[in-house]
Amino acid sequence: MNASSPAARAFSVADFDFQLPDALIAQHPAAERSASRLLDGTGAQPVDRIFRELPGLLRSGDLLVFNDTQVVKARLFGEKASGGKFEILIERVLLPHEALDGSGQEVVAHIRVSKKPQPGGLLHLCGGLKGGGFDAVFLGRWPDENGQLFRLRLTGPASETPYELMARHGHVPLPPYITHTDDADDERRYQTVFARVPGAVAAPTAALHFDEGVLATLEARGVQRANVTLHVGAGTFAPMKTERIEEHVMHHERYAIPPETVQAIADCRARGGRVVAVGTTSVRTLESWARSGETSGDTNIFITPGFQFQVVDLLVTNFHLPKSTLMMLVSAFAGHEHVMALYRHAVARGYRFFSYGDAMLLERRP
Repeated sequence: MNASSPAARAFSVADFDFQLPDALIAQHPAAERSASRLLDGTGAQPVDRIFRELPGLLRSGDLLVFNDTQVVKARLFGEKASGGKFEILIERVLLPHEALDGSGQEVVAHIRVSKKPQPGGLLHLCGGLKGGGFDAVFLGRWPDENGQLFRLRLTGPASETPYELMARHGHVPLPPYITHTDDADDERRYQTVFARVPGAVAAPTAALHFDEGVLATLEARGVQRANVTLHVGAGTFAPMKTERIEEHVMHHERYAIPPETVQAIADCRARGGRVVAVGTTSVRTLESWARSGETSGDTNIFITPGFQFQVVDLLVTNFHLPKSTLMMLVSAFAGHEHVMALYRHAVARGYRFFSYGDAMLLERRP
């Protein structure tokens, strides 16, 4: 679902570029989730705040919509029968009806290896050729948009699902710009406090700032909560490969909106409240539903300047990569010039960027 509009053709990828010193790329989270900084971009001029001030910027009757996806330990290492090393990143666990044999043990994955195995080839994961891990059978390519994904069948103990195998053997799939090896702190902090549905390979990072204290304060102020699920894929980090925005092909991600969230949004509208999306993944989920009418399925919605938002009024988001599709989304939401000015302010004030970085609050602008 490409949501580009004629207005988007006035922009090129270069319009979403900015200079970011490497020192501002956060390698570790803030000591406390809600102690990160919050750039309030809802007014004409930016205001520097701390994230725990967010409840004071919302109103009784507003509705916060969170993405309750859970990051899985999707990065796995192993050896081929020939002895060559490889790495896989499981993008999606296939539903039984999507699998070739209906087993529920098939996955779709990125594979980093010098030479791809032939269909039927065996990959030894996590224990090496000496044993102690489990195997995966290479089944061939998965028909994704960019030809980068492959289908595998995991052959671990019959009682273990792919999610259980990942939990036991896998590594936290930290983004490519985080340079340290994942550790116990990443297992805890690269996960929201309300993560519930396993399936993401990247965190809905705007929600990482919420802790129990902030959630309690929001409830006390009469701010309502609802959940959606979008399993964030590795494609969220993929660079744009075309200079013309309208030629870019977005990756697919699986989403679901429960009936109680649909009702909560209707109730919010009825009482004059505002729908506040926590993260771009919540935006993509809600606006996909608004365009398609489907409360579950796959979305490859591509939101660029000129997009007509139908659900979201405010957005809590982190700072995104230069020239990324997420920069285009926030620019579509709050205005290109306004967003680029906020980013210049954030760089000048030393805000921390990307997944473990600081947050900003934006209001939808025509």
